[in-house]
Amino acid sequence: MLSLEAARVAGASLSVGAVRVFSSTHWLGIPIALVGAVFLALGTVCQGRGVGAHGGQQTSLRVLVRRPVWLVGTAMLGAAILLQLAALQFSPLMVVQPIGAAALVVTALATARTSRQLPGRRRTAGILLSVLGIAAFVAVAAVSAQDVQIDDRHLRTTLILLAFALAATLLVSARSRTRPSAIVSTGAAGVLYGFVATLAKAVLGRIDQGNFAWLSVAGLAGLVAALVIGARFVQKAHAGGSDELVVAGLTVVDPMTAVTLGIVVLGEADAAPPEAFAGFLLAGAAAIAGVWLVARSHPAGHG
Repeated sequence: MLSLEAARVAGASLSVGAVRVFSSTHWLGIPIALVGAVFLALGTVCQGRGVGAHGGQQTSLRVLVRRPVWLVGTAMLGAAILLQLAALQFSPLMVVQPIGAAALVVTALATARTSRQLPGRRRTAGILLSVLGIAAFVAVAAVSAQDVQIDDRHLRTTLILLAFALAATLLVSARSRTRPSAIVSTGAAGVLYGFVATLAKAVLGRIDQGNFAWLSVAGLAGLVAALVIGARFVQKAHAGGSDELVVAGLTVVDPMTAVTLGIVVLGEADAAPPEAFAGFLLAGAAAIAGVWLVARSHPAGHG
C-alpha cells in the first residue's frame, strides 16, 4: 500500500515537472509552425521569381509591387508570419523557430519541379544536413525548453541588442551597396528575423500577462523595424543567390539568433540539463555546415 502511494506521489511530481518544461498543450505549436514553414518556402520562391522576372534582378520596391508573382509571395510570407505568431502562443521560442528549416525541403522540391532538374549531390547533402541538424535541435528543445514570464528586463535587453544588430546590418549594407553579397544579405536578414520572433514572443507574453505598457509599444516598434529592414535584405539576397541559399540561410540564422536570445535573454533553457546544451551545439553546427554546403554548391553562393 505504501509503495502504491509512493508511486502515485512520484507520478504526480513527474507530471508537474512535465508541465513546467513542455506541457501537452505546447505540442500544438509544432504542426502550426510546420504549416508556416510551407508558406515560408512557397512565398520565398515566388518572391525570388518576382525579383528575377523579365530577365533582370530587380530590388526596387516600386517595381516589385507591380509584379503579381512577387505580391503572391509577399502574401504567403505574411501568412507564414501569422502562423508563426500562433505557434508562439503555444510553444517556447526555442521549439517554434527551428521548425522553419522544413521550408528548405519544400523550396528544393519546388525548384526541382520548376527547373526539371534534381539538385546535385553537394546541395542535397547540405539540405539534408541542415534539416537533420535543425530536427535534432527541436527534439532536444522540445523536452528541455520552458515558457517563461516576460518581464521588463527581458524586453529591455532584447531591444538594446536589437539596436546594435540594426546598426551593424545597416553598416554592412552601406559598405556593400555597390556589390551586395547574397550570403551577407541572407545572414543579416536572418539575424533581424530572429529578433522579430523574439520580440513577438515577448510582446505576446506581456499581453497574456496583462502588462501591455509603453515598453511593449517600443517592442512592437522594434519588431516592425526589424521586419521591414530584414525584408529589404531578403530582396538583395534574391538578386544574388538561389532560392535554396536564401531559404537555407534564413531557416538557420533566424532560429539560431532567436534560440540564442531565448537561452541567454529569456531563460527558456534554464531547466535544461548540461547534456542538452551539448546537443544544441552539435545540432547547430550540423545545420550551419549544411548551409555552407548549399552556398558552395551554387555559383551565386560566393557572392
